[in-house]
Amino acid sequence: MNTRVVHTDETTYAGRPQASGPGTGRRVLQAAAVAATVPYLCLKGAWLAGSHIGIPDGSVLLEPGMFFKAANAVTLAMDAAVIVLVLVLTRPWGIRVPSWLLTVPVFVATGLLVPIVVAFPAQLLLGAVGLGPDAAAQAAKEPFLDPWVFNVVYTGFIVQAMALAGLFVPYARRRWGSLWQGVQGERLPSPTGVVAGAAALMAVAVAAMHLTWAFGGTAGLSASQMAQFNPQTGAVFATHGICALVAGASAVNLARGGARQARWALAVAWTGSAAAAGWGLWLLISATGTTDPAKAVTTAMVLTYAGQMITGLLGAAVVVRFLASRRTG
Repeated sequence: MNTRVVHTDETTYAGRPQASGPGTGRRVLQAAAVAATVPYLCLKGAWLAGSHIGIPDGSVLLEPGMFFKAANAVTLAMDAAVIVLVLVLTRPWGIRVPSWLLTVPVFVATGLLVPIVVAFPAQLLLGAVGLGPDAAAQAAKEPFLDPWVFNVVYTGFIVQAMALAGLFVPYARRRWGSLWQGVQGERLPSPTGVVAGAAALMAVAVAAMHLTWAFGGTAGLSASQMAQFNPQTGAVFATHGICALVAGASAVNLARGGARQARWALAVAWTGSAAAAGWGLWLLISATGTTDPAKAVTTAMVLTYAGQMITGLLGAAVVVRFLASRRTG
């Protein structure tokens, strides 16, 4: 007689492994993640209080209006949420937090931080070998933020990303490890395959635009974007293009099933989908934030950002369907 194993939804907690107190390694990661939020929180708090620290004269950030104030408030709250995530991932009560209440913020954090982890070191490397603009000259030409702000903030983001990953992986293994044991298994139902195919097609279109821009193409770029282009901005475009391709390809891989290890397929799909969705949405919101016609984005840019976000969301839908099949199959 065949036995069907059913993984029930997490509505009860009896018998679930309980989180032990954090060991030395987890305490180090916890402290690093919290400490890495301090520079960003201090800067955002100062700006909300009216300070212009790190903002040069003539910067668009000094324009009147509520957009940048609201953006500073939202991003301050997002960075403060990292501290909450750290507590959830390290405290005993964190194992009882509903799945969606943890995984949604972790997905968002993954999406926003991973491209920074890839692109910012690449930009520093390009600058170190002389492939980039002079920071002082660029700031004088197009003032936005003092160069030190990017170095401090993005370094903090990279530390956050590494620390959160180091805390989330063992937590997820303890709580949901059964969902990605073994191989991927059978092909997912055809509707999921359609979603994965749509993600792949959208990813190719999005990546084509980003990679064209990365290598100096100007089709679809605004005049201000053309003027600002350099190898370092090209690294950012390339990162977005690669993330979109990863999201699309990994969605197809999950939908097809097979003998590949499920944990690696799921990790790649999660990361690529989160990066495409998170930064696509972020760029789309940022595109509406300027009141200067000279800096307005083109229709092609808006469509690319929207396509990037949709690619990530379609990939995320395949990830959810894959996990659901593992829970009930």
